[in-house]
Amino acid sequence: MWKLKIAEGGPGLVRGNNFIGRQHWEFVPDAGSPEERAEVERVREVFKRNRFQTKQSADLLMRMQPRKENPRGPIPPPVKVGGTEVITEEAVVTTLRRALSFFSSIQAHDGHWPADAAGPLLSLQPLVIALYITGAINDTFSPPHKKEIIRYLYNHQNEDGGWSFHIEGHSTMFGTALSYIVLRILGEGPEDGEDMAMPRARKWILDHGGLVAIPMWGKFWVAVCPD
Repeated sequence: MWKLKIAEGGPGLVRGNNFIGRQHWEFVPDAGSPEERAEVERVREVFKRNRFQTKQSADLLMRMQPRKENPRGPIPPPVKVGGTEVITEEAVVTTLRRALSFFSSIQAHDGHWPADAAGPLLSLQPLVIALYITGAINDTFSPPHKKEIIRYLYNHQNEDGGWSFHIEGHSTMFGTALSYIVLRILGEGPEDGEDMAMPRARKWILDHGGLVAIPMWGKFWVAVCPD
């Protein structure tokens, strides 16, 4: 199970202020109760089923840990006000209490609020490719790391089989080629992935290989990496 480390160091991490305001994930094989592990899998499955409608994870896995460490009781239910209704003082107070309760429940013990910068789809792939080229990929990424990278890329594959520069964008040759290459580097085969994910990605690349905007990407890919 992945554990969120807050204001702590880790392998290869350097910081001059005792890591205050910083968080990172660490895989701990025996972490979490059976109930917590089941909840993690439930949240993952819900996101996967709804990934084309809600493409941002909402940091649900990240928020689970601070909420466990900050037991605040139930968050008040939202106040619903119609377009012509008068907003009462009670409604305002309830809404403020709801906001305070929510944000205090997800605050880290060092005072900051952990967050996930999950929009770009153009940073992870070059890192994996560079580590592969330099022969350092297995020293940098453990099997659990590789599994999560694969999961992340599959979860943000567009319905047409391609990938964009970011999780909300339409498929592009650059984004699709990078993600496909990284999945192959991490051990995914030409026919792997749920719902024919890898074959659909390859088909998108081959179908769009003649785009005028990026002709060299298409020709290069078809020439040297047909599978």
